Amino acid sequence: MLTDATVRNAKPKDKPYKLTDGRGLYVLVNHTGKYFRFDYRFRGKRKTLALGVYPDVSLSQARDRLYEARKLLADDIDPAEYRKVTKTMITEQLTNGFETIAREWFTKNKHTWTDKYADTVLSRLENNVFPWIGSRPITEVSPPEILQALRRIEERGAIETAHRVKQVCGQIFRYAIACGRAERDPSADLKGALAPAKLQSMATITDPQQITGLLQAIDGYQGHLITRCALRFAPLVFVRPGELRHAEWTEFNLNLAEWRIPAAKMKMRLAHIVPLSRQAVAVVEEIRPLTGRGRYVFPSLRSGDRPMSDNTVLAALRRMGYAKEEMSGHGFRAMASTLLHEQGWPSDVIERQLAHTERNSVKAAYNHAQHLSERRRMMQEWADYLDRLKE
Repeated sequence: MLTDATVRNAKPKDKPYKLTDGRGLYVLVNHTGKYFRFDYRFRGKRKTLALGVYPDVSLSQARDRLYEARKLLADDIDPAEYRKVTKTMITEQLTNGFETIAREWFTKNKHTWTDKYADTVLSRLENNVFPWIGSRPITEVSPPEILQALRRIEERGAIETAHRVKQVCGQIFRYAIACGRAERDPSADLKGALAPAKLQSMATITDPQQITGLLQAIDGYQGHLITRCALRFAPLVFVRPGELRHAEWTEFNLNLAEWRIPAAKMKMRLAHIVPLSRQAVAVVEEIRPLTGRGRYVFPSLRSGDRPMSDNTVLAALRRMGYAKEEMSGHGFRAMASTLLHEQGWPSDVIERQLAHTERNSVKAAYNHAQHLSERRRMMQEWADYLDRLKE
């Protein structure tokens, strides 16, 4: 039996030589190093298995590896072949595992999303999918495995999230199919397996008489000027709440009466033009002496270096007496969409102003300025209509 000192003190000689430990284990010593080896016979064939290099692998560890190899032999398994298969499986897992392909898909699509949406997609995968099927080869993931992961989400009451995660998984499988790393999308077999999601529409007001009350309440709002201006600006431009809060002075050209929102701030990462009515320009001019030296048009009430909190407009609406099921910050978009359609404006013009993206990315990139002259007229007539309601 060898000792660690014997192995440590062994010096190379003119020719390679062996230090035998027993049961087929020995150390091969030569000028390049000291190598643990195991000689064995499998089905009449003499074979050698490498067990590691000293001192990265100690004598004790080499003996443990010998023990595992001899156990495999006792079960009529070739330890060298077993290692080869295991290595192939690990490689397969690393290159074709569900998590590996999912992260690859995420990286290729991230630039088309807002940072917030990208964070949501990744956190949903990391918290709800990867721990259970992330290490599985994507070709071996079965519908019941996906369903089991989705059931965990469903059981905590997040039905909508379960449906969203299922959609994302489907996109990942379809990406793998396109890359030749999978043959089918097993998530497609889960149609009807989840509880139906409850459709939640954004709270809004579309009755003209009630809009009159809302506009008058905004004009009479007694809170901070920044909040009051944001409330007055929102129905005139009907952008998404996050786009409103992050509006920067450098994006505005009041001579052209335009607000150009960069692609990075838009939901689908496509630049957007908001024509400004006379009323919208007046709101911007009113707040400029207060915030015009800073970055944001509507900065945080606590720090001018940050945009307004996403709760500021909501809190103001509640303070004016509008419950969450009556009106939301997003509700100004639904209000404008409903009434502009009722007033007979072309759907293409309304949808373009709402920045509802074309499926064709090339067409969408071109369309950011499409219908612009008609949109200018619509935005001005919309502002005039709101004035008539208010009065």
